[in-house]
Amino acid sequence: MHSSCSRNRRPVLAKIILLAATLATLRAQTPSLSDGQQAYERFRAWISTQPLTMRGSGGFSEQQSNPMLLKMYRAYLEGHGFTSADIDAQIELLHARTRELDAQHWNDYFAAKNPAFNPHPNAFLIEMVKGRPPGKALDVAMGEGRNSLWLAQQGWEVTGFDIADKAVASANEQAGKLGVKIHTEVTTIDAFDYGENRWDLILLSYAGAGPGAGPIERALKPGGILVVEAFHEDALKSMHIGGSLFKTGELPHMFPALRTVLYEEPIAKPDFAPKPARVVRFCAMKPESD
Repeated sequence: MHSSCSRNRRPVLAKIILLAATLATLRAQTPSLSDGQQAYERFRAWISTQPLTMRGSGGFSEQQSNPMLLKMYRAYLEGHGFTSADIDAQIELLHARTRELDAQHWNDYFAAKNPAFNPHPNAFLIEMVKGRPPGKALDVAMGEGRNSLWLAQQGWEVTGFDIADKAVASANEQAGKLGVKIHTEVTTIDAFDYGENRWDLILLSYAGAGPGAGPIERALKPGGILVVEAFHEDALKSMHIGGSLFKTGELPHMFPALRTVLYEEPIAKPDFAPKPARVVRFCAMKPESD
């Protein structure tokens, strides 16, 4: 009995140690951060420790507006010595400055001296477009444009968008150096106009489910494909992940109007993690019109 209880406590203890290390690092960095940035990064550190069943598959703006999550977060802050006034101020900053703080986070992330992501095009994307004639492609949450630029070099007419304005500017600058053209916007996943029957390819590379099934399914042209790579929730067992998480078999059921071309859940080197983990890869096609 004692041995069994010890084993059951180990995953919990490991999570506590990981969270403590994350927060210790954050505390060491926060003197140079504004109050808003500190509130934002503190919430991100906390939400990355929560199971997918609690946080959901939505993005940061959805998470920090979820009443249940906010109640849990309040309890967490209270347990770490913050007063009610402090907690109210932090949550107000998150609500009032979500877009600004999110953009700043990702601008800093992509501009880091030693990138914590794969700067090369996504391997699954390369595999899925092999042999397909170039058409109109949409790169959702494009970051610094690694996939948009590669697609443009292959002859695709590419539109990409991201909330991180400096990352988008970097993508445009690199496109000029490469002699290719990409169309870009600085906007959010929820605000972008996806259109109808507009795209031959929509890419969600570590961008969660994008705006959801409805907008994606309407936006694809008949015969167009959706390509998704993201983390499997199993990755939470060994690392902290802020978003872009899916359960086993979730993606094919999420897009019922599309026909699955390929779905897999391999252990692989994710584009946004330092070590191998389980990922989900999904490619689906919009059926041709009758």
